[in-house]
Amino acid sequence: MSRIKITDTSLRDAHQSLWATRMTTDDMLPVLDRLDEVGYYSLEVWGGATFDVCIRYLNEDPWERLHIIREHIKNTRLQMLVRGQSLVGYNHYPDDIVQKFIVKAAENGIDIFRVFDALNDIRNLETCLKTIQETGKHAQACVVYTISPVHTMQHFVDTALRLRDLGADSICIKDMAGLLSPYASYELVKSLKANLDVPIQLHTHYIGGLAIASIIKAVEAGVDIVDTASVPMAFGLSQPPVETIVRALQDTEWDTGMELHLLFEIATHFEQLRKHKGFERGVTRITDMKVFEHQVPGGMFSNLQSQLEQQKASHRMEEVLAEIPKVRADLGYPPLVTPTSQIIGIQAVVNVLMGERYKLCSGEVKDYVRGYYGKPAVPIQEEIRHKIIGDEPVIEVRPADLLEPGWEKAKQEAARFSDKEEDILTYALFPQVALKFFEYRADISDEDIPQISPGHEVKEEIQTEEERKMVKPAPRGLSILRYIEEMMK
Repeated sequence: MSRIKITDTSLRDAHQSLWATRMTTDDMLPVLDRLDEVGYYSLEVWGGATFDVCIRYLNEDPWERLHIIREHIKNTRLQMLVRGQSLVGYNHYPDDIVQKFIVKAAENGIDIFRVFDALNDIRNLETCLKTIQETGKHAQACVVYTISPVHTMQHFVDTALRLRDLGADSICIKDMAGLLSPYASYELVKSLKANLDVPIQLHTHYIGGLAIASIIKAVEAGVDIVDTASVPMAFGLSQPPVETIVRALQDTEWDTGMELHLLFEIATHFEQLRKHKGFERGVTRITDMKVFEHQVPGGMFSNLQSQLEQQKASHRMEEVLAEIPKVRADLGYPPLVTPTSQIIGIQAVVNVLMGERYKLCSGEVKDYVRGYYGKPAVPIQEEIRHKIIGDEPVIEVRPADLLEPGWEKAKQEAARFSDKEEDILTYALFPQVALKFFEYRADISDEDIPQISPGHEVKEEIQTEEERKMVKPAPRGLSILRYIEEMMK
């Protein structure tokens, strides 16, 4: 039997995709034991936006969540998503922060680290992969899938080979926008299996309705593991439902061996939770299906829609969607995933609203063109580069090489409220948000955590000139008009 293994994304990407990552640890607790019984290859429970949302909106300690999940999940591997040198944030962090984060995540229960870089620039994965190897945990490196004149099957295979040579234990095809068609899925998996001797995993989103067929064709081509979600959190912008995939493969050579009745028991819990909290089901809308034309992932589309509504410019959405592929081509065809989706999207909006292309450019676009996010698949044309940054130089080194070590600095600044390494990391990643969270935690607990004085102001980790250039993408939900005003100052 060539059983297909399955990773469940319900506790991370599924509710991030559909429910704005608003599931709490208490919401998860009643179903953890049953998830552990199913026989999943792994459970994706951490990383991505979960860390930020925990401290920013849920007033939860993400480290404590991981610890609790690990206590209940005793037989199944726990997995997290790491944005390469950006970890769980939106800008690059120094190597010592990256190293410490990986080590502490491993100590707190992560078995599999899925790491990716938005540009498939493997330099931005080197520190992560090396540190994961040193912990003895599983390093899964992603080939970020997109469609462009330069993203050929050979490009993806070459990227995967380089990642394997860096020590990746497995390769994940990361199709964040649901662009992977069934036959392209078959060809890509077949090519990767023919050239690599490590397991291949497929992560795709339902968005335009291709995901189930793409998984089945990947299975036929020899894929080892696929990602799915419990049905109340499947479809739409999320992953395909595990129940459908399990049933489709029953009585074949790829039979998963999973029991549907247990999967439906788990689904019942999530369905009751969905109804109780008023969360939406995943649905496929025509606006989402247009991803096949403009490649804008659903979450990015919703953000653009919100931004335009704020400016009473909803009627210009079609212009923005037409502009996004042009900006993407101008900037070397980056895949549209965090943070490049925000970078490309906001510049497209600015171009449309200003009535002139690149008349104003966000700091993120300028830093992207300067090379501070990494190298795109193809060099940016000289004309476009000059229009955006003039005669400024483009860096050739790995972006993180320009960052000063950050651990000791964060440790000193965090000493006023905690000497716990997990807390120091939380502070290092999200200083301002962390302080608010620590204040909240101190108010409701008996822990001996000193209060932060009301007048104390902590600046983000942008101090040196090099660090200043590693500026974060515009916050989601930021008014486009206000953003333009800020750029004009």
